[in-house]
Amino acid sequence: MDKYQDLSDEQLIEALRAGDKKIMDYILNKYKPLVLGKANAMYLIGGDTDDLIQEGMIGLFKAIRDYRVDRESSFFHFAELCINRQIYSAVEASNRKKHAPLNTYVSFYSQNGEEGKSLAETLPTDAMDNPEQMIINQESMQLFWENVKSRLSAMEREVLDEYLAGLNYKQIAEKMGKSPKAIDNALSRIKSKIR
Repeated sequence: MDKYQDLSDEQLIEALRAGDKKIMDYILNKYKPLVLGKANAMYLIGGDTDDLIQEGMIGLFKAIRDYRVDRESSFFHFAELCINRQIYSAVEASNRKKHAPLNTYVSFYSQNGEEGKSLAETLPTDAMDNPEQMIINQESMQLFWENVKSRLSAMEREVLDEYLAGLNYKQIAEKMGKSPKAIDNALSRIKSKIR
């Protein structure tokens, strides 16, 4: 790898495209500190820094793949741009609610409820056929939510209310004057208490 130190990034890219596959590892290692710096400066809701590092390395790989030597930009600036875009795209995607159902679900079949029953076992099967059963179910659901809310702190109740109203982590954090991480932690505690 020492033989590559005297070559410019542009020369390394040309040699890589000429068939020297060892250069790929050299460039990835050379630019990894840049990726680490960019990843550590960002926050990913529902993820961690390792996820951002992985996204940054994907951006670096794309830069190596797509860089054109005939352009006036240096490889360093192009790589920095690709890394930033990949990380920002990941952060923006995490702020959308696209994957929220997968990240926040409570299984109908987990047996963590009261009396060792799963939620699926406690839900009625013929509620729509019987008006009396519908009223009983409404009362049961109301008791369930009262029980859940009695186990939550004041902050957790407020976070849950805002979350159920359709706000995302960032919106709840802004509204409550808290960090997105604090909101993420509160939602995690709420999920575990519901289970």
